[in-house]
Amino acid sequence: MNLFKKTIMAAAAMSLLTASQIAAQSVGIAMPTKSSARWISDGESMVEQFEAAGFTTDLQYAEDDIPNQLAQIENMITKGVDVLVIAAIDGTTLSNALENAAAAGIYVIAYDRLIRESGNVNYYATFDNFKVGVQQASSLVAGLGERFGDGPYNVELFGGSPDDNNAFFFYNGAMSVLDPLIEDGTIVIQSGQVGMDTVGTLRWDGAVAQSRMDNLLSAYYGDVDLHGALSPYDGLSIGILSSLKGVGYGSGGVAMPIVTGQDAEVPSVISMLAGEQYSTVFKDTRTLAGVTVGMVQALINGTEPEINDTTTYDNGVIVVPSYLLEPVSVDLSNWEEALIGSGYYTIDQFQ
Repeated sequence: MNLFKKTIMAAAAMSLLTASQIAAQSVGIAMPTKSSARWISDGESMVEQFEAAGFTTDLQYAEDDIPNQLAQIENMITKGVDVLVIAAIDGTTLSNALENAAAAGIYVIAYDRLIRESGNVNYYATFDNFKVGVQQASSLVAGLGERFGDGPYNVELFGGSPDDNNAFFFYNGAMSVLDPLIEDGTIVIQSGQVGMDTVGTLRWDGAVAQSRMDNLLSAYYGDVDLHGALSPYDGLSIGILSSLKGVGYGSGGVAMPIVTGQDAEVPSVISMLAGEQYSTVFKDTRTLAGVTVGMVQALINGTEPEINDTTTYDNGVIVVPSYLLEPVSVDLSNWEEALIGSGYYTIDQFQ
């Protein structure tokens, strides 16, 4: 029995035991944007599972507008929700709102993105984000050897949004794999651009990643080929690949560089099947939603939620107790088993 099924069964059992206690409980769900398919899936999964467990829900998307998300959260507090589940756009901007939530006796769950600089965060539900970065870099290195033989390899680095705490975990996880290879000359960063202050991509914007890759190719790859690009998110990968294809990579006998990703979004899986993007990281949002529902049920019932990490996620004020799920690295060797076999997608979505 897979983890998703176990989580659903556990949530169903808990809801039968406590339905009378939670019948009137409401959950405000603040999501960052609908521009990424994964956040749509997250929202839908949480609404489905919370309502199946007897809660009412208020799901709001802020379209990556920080004042909009703040207004949505304040409105949920005013309406008297019992719990806030927040995937923050900028994890440093919510302190005042969460003070208001605490004053109103509202529990707060940080969802997938850590909320920083606040002592009013009860729990954090996410994936092992450092491991995501390790998986991305490991896949990049494997792909470089597979496609280009022995090194040295020319690689460029892309980071996520600097206002998203996860971006630093992805980057640091990746660099734990890549730094030794950079130091021994196996991997060469022709641009010299390293560090999140340089390679970060605000708001995870694919157009920004595409423009930056255009500039890198023009400035540093006139006489040498690029072999790989570390990309932490599928939306960036699509922009990077557009830039690469625009100058002839992947056609006319010029090999496509190895490009990684994350979230297993449908366009990127299709790109993988077409021999463009090399890999992605699958994070089953149904399971993450199930963990979040379990946390909320425990809080409402006055018990301790299940957690498996009490040391990693220091938000600048407190170490937030967390539950970390396992990500899955996906490439052509296992995409069907991971994505279709789990029931997350159907095969017709890729045909």
